[in-house]
Amino acid sequence: MTINRRTFLGSVAAASSALIAGCAATSQTGSGGSGNTRRSDGGPVIDIHAHWHAPAFVSLLEKEGGANGAKVGRNDRGYVTFFAPGLGSVFQPQYMNLETRLNAMNNSGVNVHALSLTSPMVYWAPPAFGKQLSQVYNDELVRAHQLHPTRFMGLAMLPMQAPALAVQELERIAKFPGIRGVYMATHVNGKNLDDKDFFQVYAKCEELGFHIYLHPVNPVGAERMRSYYLRNFLGNPYDTGIAASSLMFGGVMDAFPKLEVILPHAGGTYPALIGRMDHGSTVRPETKHMTKPPSTYLRRFHYDTISHHKPLMKYLVELVGADRVVLGSDHPADMSYEKPVDFVDKLTEFSSRDLDLILGGNAQRLLKM
Repeated sequence: MTINRRTFLGSVAAASSALIAGCAATSQTGSGGSGNTRRSDGGPVIDIHAHWHAPAFVSLLEKEGGANGAKVGRNDRGYVTFFAPGLGSVFQPQYMNLETRLNAMNNSGVNVHALSLTSPMVYWAPPAFGKQLSQVYNDELVRAHQLHPTRFMGLAMLPMQAPALAVQELERIAKFPGIRGVYMATHVNGKNLDDKDFFQVYAKCEELGFHIYLHPVNPVGAERMRSYYLRNFLGNPYDTGIAASSLMFGGVMDAFPKLEVILPHAGGTYPALIGRMDHGSTVRPETKHMTKPPSTYLRRFHYDTISHHKPLMKYLVELVGADRVVLGSDHPADMSYEKPVDFVDKLTEFSSRDLDLILGGNAQRLLKM
């Protein structure tokens, strides 16, 4: 579907006005930036791992999700709830309200959020409805950027369960402002990311200059991690490691040498186990196709700062270089950094230049700001 700019703006405004009204009337601080920066070079502090449930997306899920295979309702607090096999979400105000988000950004010293969807994403849906959900979400990303052009950038959602439709949506949304990358799960309904069906999507991302930001959803082994929140504590970083390794061993990073991929949660298990993969690739027949050690791919990826552990973060920066690390918070999840800049400030072993790259310099390049 192709729409002209006037029709686009009118339709998005109608879908959103009831739920994000008032955002256009934010204070000068909210609209134009926090008025300060924690970077020594004066550049913006950019959080590239920040989740947003667009109100129109939630409204569409509530209205039509039940007819498309999900169980949708409201809890005793009036919040929309969603359930599908392996997935569950409660759409809370802090994930949806832009004014609340701007206040949190200002309080934490963050100038820019790269907004992305989180669970349940859209892969669970029939392809046509997955495309519709993606379009509504992506149009809302553009609207958020237009309301606050210096504060919000968008990472597009794609119906990856139908790669040809994903390419169509990429081509459509690339024409509008504020979309600066793609948000993708670490697997697509159980398919690893080296599946050849997805190569057409990677080719289009590379052509458009869009990076891919990965994020776990319904991680591997979830049925054994129902207790103690292990599904998140362990499952998410495990799934990130599988995704990165699949892209590496599966030839994606070689086939698309200009494709930029960002790994969440400090890369999960991928950087921690790189030595094991280096050794294994010299002795196992399954990896005899590899022409160079896995460790040579470390710098093909970027990694966010969500490690919750300073020694691990120090190791990661030393391993991959400060120019491959980007600020992330996981806002507004309970597993997030409330003060993501404060965490980076603790990395006193590194130069001001390195910290400036982590706080925003690297993200500026990836987001083409």
